[in-house]
Amino acid sequence: MKWMPAVAVPAVIVAGVLAVPLQAGAAVDLPDKTPQDVLELAAGSTVDTFSGTIEQTSELGLPEIPSTGDAATAEFADALDLLTGSHTVRVYQNGPDQSRVQVQDTMTERNLIQNGADLWLYDSADNTAAHTTLPADTGDRSAPGYTPSEMADTFLAEVAPSTEVTLGENTEVAGRTAYELVLTPNTDDTLVGSVSIAVDSETGLPLRVQVEALEAAEPAISVAFTSLSFDAPPADLFVFTAPAGATVTEESLPTKDAAGHPEGETSGVTVTGSGWDAVVSVPAGADAAAMAELTASPLYSQLTDAVDGGRALSATLMSVLITDDGRVFAGSVPVERLQAAAAQE
Repeated sequence: MKWMPAVAVPAVIVAGVLAVPLQAGAAVDLPDKTPQDVLELAAGSTVDTFSGTIEQTSELGLPEIPSTGDAATAEFADALDLLTGSHTVRVYQNGPDQSRVQVQDTMTERNLIQNGADLWLYDSADNTAAHTTLPADTGDRSAPGYTPSEMADTFLAEVAPSTEVTLGENTEVAGRTAYELVLTPNTDDTLVGSVSIAVDSETGLPLRVQVEALEAAEPAISVAFTSLSFDAPPADLFVFTAPAGATVTEESLPTKDAAGHPEGETSGVTVTGSGWDAVVSVPAGADAAAMAELTASPLYSQLTDAVDGGRALSATLMSVLITDDGRVFAGSVPVERLQAAAAQE
């Protein structure tokens, strides 16, 4: 991840960990509801115990990473792999502080396991494990989510006058009937065409999230359950012991400032606007060492294009601008909007 500006990574993950085509099938007959009814159904969901299989597909239009044999390039390619292509993910949740996510690749598996305050990340490809202790005073110690529910929460939190909320056709996901919420931005200054959320008709649990880019024939990204059970998973799934010979590291969570933002690399981050066309900016010098390493890399010129005022990375749902004076701008907006934001600072 160090090859990308730190501020861009969360935004790319939010965009890149979403998109499965609508499942064809017989019409689903459900009681009539208004969009507000379905919003309230999703907001009132209390499901926090389940297990299932999720299919994630992404077509983000990101440039292909050339094979150079360089370790740093390979590291970045591995990180990008999680945001592109197709992946099968097994998820297990038992209450608010026990969860396990298994990303299943062809010959390897990556696991994110939370058991109370303990958070483990294990990669079988190189037999490495990282451990973090979640702070007890945060109120919510949940690990980052990978289910349609957490992704839906991200978008539903942004429902505002800038969003038109409608209902699509009733559908079926993982054998369960669902209402289809459709969120459409009321602005032309975004790359997002619409977000569709399939909401379980009984529990309100989001079962599928799709994000479509403007003028795209297929969803750019999606996460959807293909199987789902509300039975409590076995307790031993949340107990992790590093395998013999594994390289284990202890990681610390970054401290936060008074506003709740991580201190250090992303200090000085600002957000211009709100909603779909918001632009995040990082001042020059926020992480001079990382920026120098980034711009010195051969990947920098291969993954970005020269534009007025700097260089830009353009993807289906996101743009990043690095100006000649070292500032970074990112958002789900065209590069032109980032250039306008840079000119106003």
